[in-house]
Amino acid sequence: MSETQALFDILRQSAPPDAVAAIERLVKTGEDHELNRINVFDFTRKNGLDEERVISAFLHAARLGLFELSWNVLCPGCGGVLDANATLKSVRQETYSCSLCAAGYEPTLDEMVEVAFTVTPRVRRIAAHDPNSLPIWEYARQIFWSTGVDLPENFREIIERITLDSIELQPGEKAVMSMQLPEAFVIVMDPVTHAVQFLDVKGEPRSERQNLSMVFNKVHTPTGTMELRPGPVRLSLENATDVRVLPAVWLAGDDLHELLARRKPFLTAKRLLTNQTFRDLYRTETLDIDQRLKITSLTFLFTDLRGSTALYERVGDLNAYDLVKAHFRVLQEIVASEAGAIVKTIGDAVMATFPTPDRAVAAALKMRDAMRELNKGRAQEELLLKIGIHEGPCLAVMLNDRQDYFGQTVNIASRVQNLATTRSILATEPVVEYPQTMKILDGAHLKALPQRAELRGVNEEVKLYEIP
Repeated sequence: MSETQALFDILRQSAPPDAVAAIERLVKTGEDHELNRINVFDFTRKNGLDEERVISAFLHAARLGLFELSWNVLCPGCGGVLDANATLKSVRQETYSCSLCAAGYEPTLDEMVEVAFTVTPRVRRIAAHDPNSLPIWEYARQIFWSTGVDLPENFREIIERITLDSIELQPGEKAVMSMQLPEAFVIVMDPVTHAVQFLDVKGEPRSERQNLSMVFNKVHTPTGTMELRPGPVRLSLENATDVRVLPAVWLAGDDLHELLARRKPFLTAKRLLTNQTFRDLYRTETLDIDQRLKITSLTFLFTDLRGSTALYERVGDLNAYDLVKAHFRVLQEIVASEAGAIVKTIGDAVMATFPTPDRAVAAALKMRDAMRELNKGRAQEELLLKIGIHEGPCLAVMLNDRQDYFGQTVNIASRVQNLATTRSILATEPVVEYPQTMKILDGAHLKALPQRAELRGVNEEVKLYEIP
């Protein structure tokens, strides 16, 4: 038995079998480019599988060494990969600049950090393991652009239509490109070093040759715009790096703009941090102790058992312990089923996160039903669950050797839960007015009842909704 087959046999013991079977088929028969920076949502759709099961399977596979995780900082404008990292710990810059978009961005985990999976060389060798061997347009497709850019089937046809010329330069090599510049906005772009020169070509055509030079190095300088006239140009290029560069001259017209505007869903760092399997497998390896990474929107759900002290007195320590343990097990299953993760438990309380408000509300409704089931056959309702939900920005941090969250959003969510009464779900306005949340409540024939409340540490009254 090969080492790869043995690893897949182990994977089948811990991951969903349908997802494992699809991954194994991909490794055996997929094209090289299909095994580089795999977009798990694309993979899920093509194989008709459940997203959470696929994410879980890829995470277990990565833990076994079948795949490598990459955490790529993206430009929200063009979708290019500004920085590729083996771990989230490497995402440390306060701002990242995109030369192609001539803009700088503060990294957030919502849409600017992509998580993708690449098969390891020990399992199968693919061309992207040596990116310097990739042809220019395959380099652009597989390395420069992220998995969130929806490149069409006729990508090569489009890119060749907008390209005036391109060249490959080895380390230390120099070259000259001569061409006729049309009246247009033109971009000289190298996808390896991300060096860019904008050319605003306008005015009366010139018959005499114009000259332009570019030196490619690993120092990112501000993108500039040079005005030239339509006509002949001599472009002198020098590669001062220790890797191959691939400069090309593009027409920045409708074709390029339409190409860069195409988007599709991809696995974000935020989505992965709210995944229960990821938290279980990578509990202490996500962030460094001094890292603070921003998330612009995350939904927090807090639960607590009401009257748990009285419960221990009423049914005895052993029975109460079994009941509370069963309640924790059910809550974890429900949280995971709605793409969430339990961050921590505090006594009988649970703190969980979800990528969107509707997922948290769906989980809360399931939790309430599950407590009714656990209470069935008992003289009285022993497990009385209070639930509070809030959504907003926060920081991803490391606290007490575990990945946690910090900020006012977390504080408000906790205090909302403290106001909840037995069996009611209290949620803030952003949660209830989220469009998908409203659909869930309408489908369940539930009307959220508005109220206002003062919360400790919050200056103004907060609008809350009780979901009866």
